Amino acid sequence: MKTVIIDYGSGNLRSAEKSIIRAATAIGIEMDVVVSSSIDDVLTADKIILPGVGAYGDCMAGLKGLDGMIEALDEVVIKNAKPFLGICVGMQLMSTAGLEHGKTEGLNWIGGTVEKMTIKNDENSDRVLKIPHMGWNDLYLDHEDHPLLKDINDGDHVYFVHSYHFKADQPSHILAHVNYGEAITAMIGRDNIIGTQFHPEKSQKVGLQFLANFLQWSPE
Repeated sequence: MKTVIIDYGSGNLRSAEKSIIRAATAIGIEMDVVVSSSIDDVLTADKIILPGVGAYGDCMAGLKGLDGMIEALDEVVIKNAKPFLGICVGMQLMSTAGLEHGKTEGLNWIGGTVEKMTIKNDENSDRVLKIPHMGWNDLYLDHEDHPLLKDINDGDHVYFVHSYHFKADQPSHILAHVNYGEAITAMIGRDNIIGTQFHPEKSQKVGLQFLANFLQWSPE
């Protein structure tokens, strides 16, 4: 089995690679993990991971800068229904558009926009919430029966670093959320496509469980 982590100039590539290898080893799967910007690697992948760190527009420009990559992703992920995981901005790029520093068109795989978080602190609380939302927070499951949430529970801690969030057009696409002044999308998906706002590669035991679930996932 071949898992390709797309190198488009944005993302914790080595950290993601090491975490995937650890997850595969833990469940006894023989996995060829490839970090690549090659169209051919994407076209021959069994599973695809798109990480992302930085501004939405910069990440989209980096992806478009790989000649033919958008078309290859549409063929493999949308047409051929290979399992796809977007992480952080990699998840956000699946939206219709991002509104960071102006409007940038996204992949439009899951309807919605990526907008700046606005925090209203509770005057009666000692906790002061700041942007970016950075650090550990509790995960709450909206679709606990999803295969990628196997052995993951409400209240499990995962790691976030972001200032913008995915506002989905259809609530049914939100698989998990986190409470940070309001309900913030933590995991989104449909069919063979999954995205996490949190970083599974930084989320220790819970992150490894999630990645193991992804590696074993065979969506119909």
